[in-house]
Amino acid sequence: MNVRSLATTAALALAASLLVATPAQAATFVSFNPRTILAPGLPSGGGVDQNVTPVGTVSLNMTATQTAYVVSKMRVNGATIRSLFDNEVVCKGPGGWSKNMVTGQNVYDIHSGSPLQDVTLYTRFLVHPGVAGTVTCTANVRGNSLNANDATYRLVSGYIQFADTSVVNATNGEPVQSSVSAGVRSLNAGIPVVRLPALDYFNLPSSVNGLNVVGDVELMVCWPNNPCDKYDTTLVKFTLFINQWKSDGTLCKTDSSVQITHDVPYWVHHKYVPLNKADFTVSRAAGCIPRFNAYVKAEWLGGQTAGIQGTAVGLTDSRGSSSTHDSDMSHAYVLPY
Repeated sequence: MNVRSLATTAALALAASLLVATPAQAATFVSFNPRTILAPGLPSGGGVDQNVTPVGTVSLNMTATQTAYVVSKMRVNGATIRSLFDNEVVCKGPGGWSKNMVTGQNVYDIHSGSPLQDVTLYTRFLVHPGVAGTVTCTANVRGNSLNANDATYRLVSGYIQFADTSVVNATNGEPVQSSVSAGVRSLNAGIPVVRLPALDYFNLPSSVNGLNVVGDVELMVCWPNNPCDKYDTTLVKFTLFINQWKSDGTLCKTDSSVQITHDVPYWVHHKYVPLNKADFTVSRAAGCIPRFNAYVKAEWLGGQTAGIQGTAVGLTDSRGSSSTHDSDMSHAYVLPY
């Protein structure tokens, strides 16, 4: 067989192989297309008519021991009326496993003159079904107008992705993460400090050199809402604490370098407060072991009452749906490295 024949045979073989059906690879990163989001007006009879707009889905085939890190970023602006903007991620997996999380903040209208008319929210957490199979996560924009008239706002950009598909687990085989349970934990003159979300003591493999620690908090303004001066603000300081321990139970190392103070107006309703210490180095000093805990300390400094929001209960699966689900809100987790 001459060279030309060999080349022809190879070309035909390649063409044939391209015609063979191969399983499609599931997307692990999806960018959101810009779009206008409907925010329905408040019903005249009371309650909320919340719209749910799916904007992207990612999937990942996982083993029983695997932990992955899912992140959804959304930026919106251009609201015609002040409206609720929620960035929700709904994940489902094998054996009926599910985990959902939502962050939210009101977006001010385009005529407000406020920087709060342009809002970016991250919703991020760890997924660990504990059973081998495919995990699928969908990002939803949830929203409604905050008066009787329908509103719109613009999803400008964003994405959903599995940012890490092999997160190191604690020595018990579970991911290091925790969410605040349902309800709102009050912050006021009588209860000026709340330590939530919190990660109780956890042990990591001795090979871990550092921790990337995240505490994402939802601060609710005016909780409870009576009495409340709707033209005032609440002033709250947030500090992310990370501790490493010795084998005798005494403190080895602590870090509280990540701090921020927010003066939040009532009309924001709930303020997204992200805290992140990306480079907590594990100490190898005498007696120190890879045992840790972490929490966000919220300190009420003045103004109106406030609270830390826990899991949102009874969210509709879609607009007008009778089926519902719960989604975590204030949440903390660790990415060991």
